[in-house]
This record gives sequence, C-alpha cells and structure tokens, in this order.
Amino acid sequence: MKKSILAIAVSAFSVNAIANDHDHEHINVSALTGTQGKPATEHTVAANAGYAEMLNFEDTKVFQDNDRGLIVELDEATHATLRDRFVNLHEGLRLHDSSPDTVNPSLWRQGQANFSANGLYKVTDGIYQVRGTDLASTTFIKSDSGWIVYDVLMHDKAMEASLEFFLSNVPEGGDEPVVAMIYSHSHADHFGGSRAVQDRFPDVVTYAPHGFVKETVDENVLAGNAMSRRAAYQYGATLGPASQTGIVDAALSNGWSQGPDYNITLVMPDETLPSGDQEKFHEREIDGVKFVFMDTAGTEAPSGNVAYLPEHNTIWTGEMVYQGMHNVYTLRGAKVRDSLKWSKDINEMINAWGGEIEILMGSHSAPIWGNENINEYMKAQRDNYGFVHNQTLRLANNGMVLQDIGATINDELPASLQQLWHTNGYHGTYSHNARAVYNMYLGYFDMNPANLDRMTVAQEAERFVTAYGGCDAGYETAKSFFEKGEYRFSGVMLDHIVRACDSHVDARKLLADNWEQQGYQAEGAGWRNVFLSGAQEVRVGTRPGNPKTASADVLSAMTVENLLDFMAVKVIATKADGKDFTLAVNVPDLKETYFVELSNGNLNNIKTDELKKADATLHINKSDINKILMKKTSLQALFEGGQAGMSGDKSVLQTLAEVSTEFDEAFEIVPRPAQGQEVDARIYN
Repeated sequence: MKKSILAIAVSAFSVNAIANDHDHEHINVSALTGTQGKPATEHTVAANAGYAEMLNFEDTKVFQDNDRGLIVELDEATHATLRDRFVNLHEGLRLHDSSPDTVNPSLWRQGQANFSANGLYKVTDGIYQVRGTDLASTTFIKSDSGWIVYDVLMHDKAMEASLEFFLSNVPEGGDEPVVAMIYSHSHADHFGGSRAVQDRFPDVVTYAPHGFVKETVDENVLAGNAMSRRAAYQYGATLGPASQTGIVDAALSNGWSQGPDYNITLVMPDETLPSGDQEKFHEREIDGVKFVFMDTAGTEAPSGNVAYLPEHNTIWTGEMVYQGMHNVYTLRGAKVRDSLKWSKDINEMINAWGGEIEILMGSHSAPIWGNENINEYMKAQRDNYGFVHNQTLRLANNGMVLQDIGATINDELPASLQQLWHTNGYHGTYSHNARAVYNMYLGYFDMNPANLDRMTVAQEAERFVTAYGGCDAGYETAKSFFEKGEYRFSGVMLDHIVRACDSHVDARKLLADNWEQQGYQAEGAGWRNVFLSGAQEVRVGTRPGNPKTASADVLSAMTVENLLDFMAVKVIATKADGKDFTLAVNVPDLKETYFVELSNGNLNNIKTDELKKADATLHINKSDINKILMKKTSLQALFEGGQAGMSGDKSVLQTLAEVSTEFDEAFEIVPRPAQGQEVDARIYN
C-alpha cells in the first residue's frame, strides 16, 4: 500500500503556530533576512503624529515597575533566546527614543516597555521572575524543599537557559531543586519548556488546570494547518529580524524564543486542579506554600486558572491581565473567547482578594505593587473587557452591523480608559474584539440580503473591476484614493484589481505600498504584522514553509479520536462518495476500540465498548501510532515486526488514502505574483 491511514495524518499537527522555515519557488529567500520597507508617506507621518497627541507619555509607571527588583541582567545564553533578534532596535528601544515615522507611537512605546524586561528580578521575599527570554515570563516561588516554578516558557532551550540563569544568580537557594511546576493555562508559551525542568529535576510534580490536556490538543488539531499559515502572518514569521519597518513587538513581550533545536514540549500533569463547577476556590498547599486557585476556563484560554498566595499577599493572574488589551478573538484563528466571563472573573478576583492584595504578578509584563495601584489596574482591565462586550451588544441591539461596529467602536471608548496605557489594543484591538463579540452572539451574517449569497472572492473581483471601468481605470481611481491617504478603501479596490488583473504590475506595487502604510499606522502588533506580511507576499511571493511539527510529548497527548477526527477533515467528499467501508480499530495499550465508517463521502468514528464486526480490523498500540507520526517507523514495518496487525479487507486503508488530501502548508492568502512578476524585491535584503 502506498500510504496508510496513519501516514496520511503525519503532516496534520503543529503546536508551534509560528513557522520557522521558509521557501519560495522563484527567488532566493535566504537573501530575505530583513525588511527595509519604504518610507512613511506624509499621511502616515501625520496619522502617527496625531495618534501620539492622544497618548499620556507623562505616565511612566510601567518602566518603574519593570526596573524594580532587578538583581542581574540577562547573560549571553539567555540574551540569545530572544533579544538578539532585536539588535536593529536596541538603541531606540533602550533609550526610549521617540517613535520612528514607520511605527505607531503607542506600539513603539509598548516595544520599549517590553524591551526593558531584561533579567532576574525579585518580586518579594521568596518570589523571583526571569523576564525577557521568551514570550512569557517564568516565576519561581521558594518552598520548603526548593522551588515551585509557575509557567515554563514556550521552548525547552529557552527554559533550560532561563533555569540555569536563575539558579546561578538567585541570592538564596540556588543549589535547591525545582520540586513543583504549575501551568497557568493551555497555551504553548506557558508549558512548552516543561521538559527542560523535568530533565534537570526528574522528581518535579506538575500541576495543571481542569481540562488542560484536552484543550491543549483540541484547539490546534482540526484547523491546525490553517492556523499555522495564518499565524505566520500574525507573528510576522517571514519579516526577518526586528526593524523600524518590520517587527517591533509581539504585544505580550518583544517576541518569542527561537533557535536551533528549540522544541515545544509537554510534561503531562501529575495532578489536575478541580473545575470551577466543582469548587469555586480551591485551597492547596504545595511543598509548604499555600495557594488558593480559581478556575478561569473560557476566558483567555479554554483551560486556565489564577492563584492567590495568602502568605505573600500576592495574586498570580496568569494571562488574565497584562499591560495591554488581550485577544477576545486571535487573528490566527481560534474559537471566540467570552469577554463577559473574562470581565466577571476579574471582578471575582477583586471581590475575593482586593482588600488584602499587595502584589500582582502574571505571565506577561512586570508585577504591580501596592493595594490601591492593583485595584485601579484590575478594575480598568475588568471594565475594558466589559466595555467591549456591553457596548458591542448595545450597538448591535440598535441595528449596527458587524463591519460598522468594528470600524467605529473606538469612538465609544470612555476617556478614562483611553488615557490608560494598559488598556490599549496591542494584542487584541477594540475593532477585532468587538467583531468577535458580535460573532459570538449573532454570527457572521448581518441580515443584509446582499451579504447572504456572495460570489467567490475571485468572481466578485472580476465584476468589480468591470464596474471600475477596467484594470487601468480602476487603478487610476485607487491611486487617487491612495494619494489622499485613504488606505482602507484604496486597499480594497487594489485587492480586486490585482486578483482580476494579475499582470498589472503597477497595481501590485501600489497594493503592497498601501498595506505597508496601514501596517505602519497600526497600534496592534498583530495588525502591523498582517499588513506587512501581506505586502511582502504581494511583492515577492515569500511564504511560510513547513510548520514546526509537534513534539513526542504533544503527540502522546493526542487521543485516537483526535487522529480519526482529523483524518475525516482530510477526506474529499466527492472522491469518497460510493467508496464506503467500515474499519474496526483495536488499541491494546489503551484498552480502547473504535468503529470507523466511510459513507456518503464522510468519515465517521465512534469509541465502542468492544470490537465491532467490520470490513477490516486494525490492531495497533497508541505508542506505535506516535512513532509513525514522528516518522520513527512505518505501518508496514510494524506489520512485518508483528507489533501491529490487520485482518479482513486490507484495501480499505488504500481507499482512505486515495480519497484524502494533503494540505498546502503555504496556501495563498493574498494574490501572490507569478514567476517573473515579483515587484520591489530590492527592499528586502
């Protein structure tokens, strides 16, 4: 058989939603190591200058908090995990220079704040943080026998360097072990470095919130390929090292760790904390340290918690709050988060601990000290998510549609929130968060019949260009809007023209220039990266290559049902129609059995109490499935070695392979140039 039922799933899984390798079929992408970009236009200069006038630059408290408690700055090894990629911006970010014309001044200031996270910090007696080595920070809490670590970064090598740096420089207990590891929630930048901790301290006990393993896997499987491709845009994977015309920040920190042999790993939790339905506040003592955990599932992550440390009067907030507004909807794609529950859970934290709290610390940004400061901060964060939820629905209940709410929600923002830095839309913007709230309650359709049965994007583009009077006439009209600085509208026109008139070089150039200027004006880091990535692909067609595959740890966490569900997503219904079969699957090491049925072009599966009669029966251990997915063996080799077996009609596996697709990991998002049509490639060097 050419390809087995398991082999067709090999390319399925990516937990690192940021592509690390890039290829291109026409030009030498190895030369695209940076982004020079074009200058800001007079309209962008004016827009960014006007934006700066709305900002409260006299408020420098975040920089004071960032510097507080510094013990030692990062060393060479920890510096290399992240900060070395910002060498082009070091001087401007460090010296707090005013923003360049090509960067929104609010985003530039966020980059400066995040860049000042650079070392080992003492939070309070017995609590320390290493900040600036990855997208998240890692926190160490002194316990009776050693240390408890809260959140362990995104990659093993980054955590390994951070752990060594901590133990070598902490003024107390540097020779003591890490005895416990706690995951705040189910996103990779908080558990991906876990293997580095366990490798050094094999006896470490790991704790996770309710539903952690399931949610860690589920969020990234069925739409994983699309998420990875989209994430390359959101995080600017092809834009090269940071620069004034490229990446300047990742909102939560300057960026994420990268390097040779960096892997997202997952040490499975030894203990899972109870859900909020079971216990609203869960008290737990871990190696002599008292914690009061609160379940926050369904807010920033589908599985998560916060914790109060009563002996320290300190709250650990995970990613519920940070120095900015978070995503209610993330641009890479994910299920919409519940902004009302988010606001209410922050309110629960205030109600439970607001009277006694003295320190607030979390996964991102520096801690905040002082009861009054913390309460003001948390109330503003609470009210910010409440604002997005309540005002979106107020407008929707008065008939405003999704597009209009996204375009005007900023006009509804109270001055009290506008003047605060930590409510600004660096990660989640008011615009796309408001549209997420609308979508959560009302879906994508605005009830306008014109939007109910739209043509394909390509068909609409062709007809719009006809309405414009043709490619050249449309281009001239779009150019006039561009020259007036109306980039949002000219961008829509030019997108139509480039799709319908793919050989129109001037339109292609202008579309890229248009998106580039929109990127320069964007306050949100993700928005900036999306616009600049789109401009780059329109110009030279660069595109992400293979996403980083899941580690053995993550593969082992996937259920057989996950794998079977994903195989169903890969089936092409028109090819599969009329090729019905049934397959029983026996998984001895898990003592599980499944019944798989292809019918009406759809692949179904169900977990059964016992093996059901089927056209064929496959016997295979989950541990061996993992080896196939890691390309350490093949199904044929397992058959030949006797580790797997099959009876009945063996052709069903071949049938499944024949009706299944391989996803394009670099599918087109914007109209890329054909060979020989690259434009303005000189700006990338």
